[in-house]
Amino acid sequence: MSRIYIVTGANGHLGNTIVRMLRNQNQIVRGFILPNDSKKMLKSLGVEIFCGDVRNVNQLEPLFQDISTSEIIVIHTAGIVSISSKMKPIIHDVNVNGTKNIVDLCLKYKVSKLVHVSSVHAIPEKKNNEMMTEISDFNPDLVIGGYAKSKSIASQYVLDSVKKGVNAIIVHPSGIIGPNDYGRSHMTMMIEDYLNGHLTSRINGAYDFVDVRDVASGIIQASVSGQIGNCYILSGHRVTLSELFEQLRKISGKKRHIHVLPMWFAKVTAPLAEFYYKLRKLPPIYTSYSLYTISSNSYFSHQLAHVDLNYTPRSMDDTIYDTVKWLVKVKRIKRTNVIDYIKTFKTFKKKTE
Repeated sequence: MSRIYIVTGANGHLGNTIVRMLRNQNQIVRGFILPNDSKKMLKSLGVEIFCGDVRNVNQLEPLFQDISTSEIIVIHTAGIVSISSKMKPIIHDVNVNGTKNIVDLCLKYKVSKLVHVSSVHAIPEKKNNEMMTEISDFNPDLVIGGYAKSKSIASQYVLDSVKKGVNAIIVHPSGIIGPNDYGRSHMTMMIEDYLNGHLTSRINGAYDFVDVRDVASGIIQASVSGQIGNCYILSGHRVTLSELFEQLRKISGKKRHIHVLPMWFAKVTAPLAEFYYKLRKLPPIYTSYSLYTISSNSYFSHQLAHVDLNYTPRSMDDTIYDTVKWLVKVKRIKRTNVIDYIKTFKTFKKKTE
């Protein structure tokens, strides 16, 4: 029996990384993207493309048709990642109702396995930096922020569907970072702005960041060896922003002066920062919610994923190096000093190997 992977959000940072890995394994992939999204990248990878909105079940239906004789594995990555301080209805509609549509179709078409991409934000924060592990019940009242609540509600719906016969697994990535981010996520934008000299100030804090390629690999492995009804934290390494920017400084070879803002000042000016990036039509680098996040407990254990999925995240040095190298390649770093960047890459890589 042939195997077909259905990947929603196939053009996203995580989605396109999963698709690349699957196609490198010669797997058949159906990718679901928004109607106005570019098809160029997925076509070059040999992906069968379907367009629509996850909020519309009728637009999702064609994804599951004419493949009844195949083993169908659905990887649901489509969703809105938001650090906005406001709860927007579209976040709930996409992250919750879109997930419900996918789950219901998986039940209807008796798919072999569903891997749902949630977030560590759906897991309630523990006090005193106690290590956080997987949970089996989700309650949106126990998490903070609209995005976290939407992921909590969706995760519980997925777990409830297991009792109805859906072979579902949930993964909880931490802060995703890495190359091939064509959608300009918050972390990629921060790195890009810093290297281009646009970012002149930062704040203190820390979070767990994970390479997008490790998350993609963990998800694909979950579709093979993951236990039905299990949740898996796919975390990486807890990194302070001070460590992150110091690494970027070393890689760039530039002595960029950057101010460290007091947290109280950052909280006061967060609404202005959101407005500034709104004018640029880009996601804000920091908001009231992101300030809360980098001050919260970010100690996550991926031990269960290591045991069941053989999951071991690569070093953050390699992730940062590859991210910056990719940004140079796609010309999102200024052309000036590109040669210096490449030379520094080689020197830096030798030092970290």
